[in-house]
Formats: sequence, structure tokens, C-alpha cells
Amino acid sequence: MNYDFFIILFSYLCGSIPFGLLVSHIFKKDDPRRMGSKNIGATNVLRTGGFKLGLITLMLDILKGFIAIKITLILNSSLIGLSIIFVVIGHIFPLWLRFKGGKGVATFIGVLLGYNFQLFLLFTITWLISALMFKYSSLSAIIALTINVLSTIAVDSNYVYFTIISFLILIKHFSNIQRLLAGNETKIILKKKN
Repeated sequence: MNYDFFIILFSYLCGSIPFGLLVSHIFKKDDPRRMGSKNIGATNVLRTGGFKLGLITLMLDILKGFIAIKITLILNSSLIGLSIIFVVIGHIFPLWLRFKGGKGVATFIGVLLGYNFQLFLLFTITWLISALMFKYSSLSAIIALTINVLSTIAVDSNYVYFTIISFLILIKHFSNIQRLLAGNETKIILKKKN
């Protein structure tokens, strides 16, 4: 029996687990879909629920990208490109939330961690340096994605898949780009909430 379809389906369903919403609900915090940027991603949960919930959401969103990629590599590595795309699409367009999810950055980090540790380090270090310099999560993600695309084009045979999904993540940041240009994008603020 050919399990290729189920591997791709698993990647999508794994990516579509709305950890930001689940974590907020478990800890009895505000629904992130009604606050801040109104999405379930880790950055918005950080804003709406505080540092601890943002960190938990970040780790879980990274984990689902990592798991999907590792399982694909074990079962059929030839499907890795499609798995890269579908696990992030699952996060951005989750079935359970009427296809309204996060922006895909944390899940993409998990993809990189599962796929290539050097690419993961490059992305993470670039994001951290950019965040320290500019204090904008969205701008840091855009810079890190751009460098990641250029790096994969230079060194990786799956660069097409990385380029496609990076472009989709950038599209999801369009409103952030508009706010950055207008000078009213929200900066990263680390604070605890009771």
C-alpha cells in the first residue's frame, strides 16, 4: 500500500493543531483570535497572554514542524519538500479554525530544526540578532526568511519548496509590512501577565 498521501495528510494535520488557542484556553487567558493581531501564533499569544504562554506556544509550534519533518524523513524522504509545505500550510490555514491560523514562522523554525540543523541555526541567530537590533518580531522574521531563501538556493536541492513556503509566510506578513512602513508596528515587549 502506498502511504504517500497519508504522510502528506499527517503533515498538514500536525501543522494545523492550534496550540496558541489551546494554550490560551488551558490557562484561561483571552482568545488570541480576538486580541492583538487576532491570530493564534506565538507572537500574538505573547502579547495577549504574557511571556510564559508565548514561550509555551512557540515551543509547541516548533515541535509540530519538527515532528512532521522527522516522520517524513523516516517514512519517505522523497516527500520532504511536500511535507515542508503542508505542515506550514496546516498552521497558516488550519482545518479546525476555518482556515484562519498563524503566520507560520515558529512552525517553519521546527521544519528547519528537523531538516537541517545548520539552516535552523542560521535562521534562529538571524532572527535573534534582528530582534535585538530592531525590536520587531515581524521584521526579524522577514530578514531571517530572506537570508534562509538565499542560503537554500545556494546549498540545498529542496530550495524550491523553501522558497515557496517562505513566500507564503511573507504574504501573511503583508499587514505587518504595511505597519512597519507606516511606523506603527508593535514592538516586542517581554512582560509577565497574571
